[in-house]
Amino acid sequence: MSGHSKWAQIKRQKGVNDARRGQLFTKLAREISVAARLGGGDPDGNFRLRLAIQRARDLNLPLENVERAVKRGSGEMGGAALEEVTYEGYGPGGTAFMVQALTDNRNRTVAEIRHAFERHGGRLGETGCVAWLFQPQGILTVKAEQEEQSEELAMVAIEAGAEDVQVSDGSLEITTEPQRLEQVRKALEESKAHITSAEDVMQPKTTVSLDGKEALQALRLLDRLDELDDVQTAFFNADIPDEIMEQYEG
Repeated sequence: MSGHSKWAQIKRQKGVNDARRGQLFTKLAREISVAARLGGGDPDGNFRLRLAIQRARDLNLPLENVERAVKRGSGEMGGAALEEVTYEGYGPGGTAFMVQALTDNRNRTVAEIRHAFERHGGRLGETGCVAWLFQPQGILTVKAEQEEQSEELAMVAIEAGAEDVQVSDGSLEITTEPQRLEQVRKALEESKAHITSAEDVMQPKTTVSLDGKEALQALRLLDRLDELDDVQTAFFNADIPDEIMEQYEG
């Protein structure tokens, strides 16, 4: 497990199933509002908004919440102005962390993020300190019932412009360039694929192997960052054994 895939899946499940559903909905609505403010309220002409709305639907955000978030972002409703901020830092064992936030109060947000790092064996860094270790990518996860279907969908994705397809336990993880994410998603939808997620991520170029206490500390830090209201998502470049992941989940 490294950087994105397994942990992202775990976070999605936790977001849907546990008591943080309300917090998850708030984050989804914030992303929709910011996307609408930056690119307009028409999803057909605003890829970021279209992706945010699709992700919100995948995670069962009520339609009225989606519509309200679009109106707020496009200026039809009032509300505090949110700005995007990216923070970088170091976690246990020298792991690199990228934290993406939406906030109406930078001082509050940086204080909360700094506290999370310090409490879990890390430290907040300066802008640019670890960004070079990550690259933006699109990631789609698709459910496939049979091996034949997996092969067919993999071919559809590659022909639509996907960079890589990994098949594991009845699902496909498809990697694309960010600008090709939408066209690959459309091609899969036209092939009646069951897409469980489609999102932009910061994928680590290299990873740091962690085990034991440091691995658990890094997971706790990532989880704590994800719990903060102003944090939309966080990524790290840790490579953690499956048995440690199972221990943490337990």
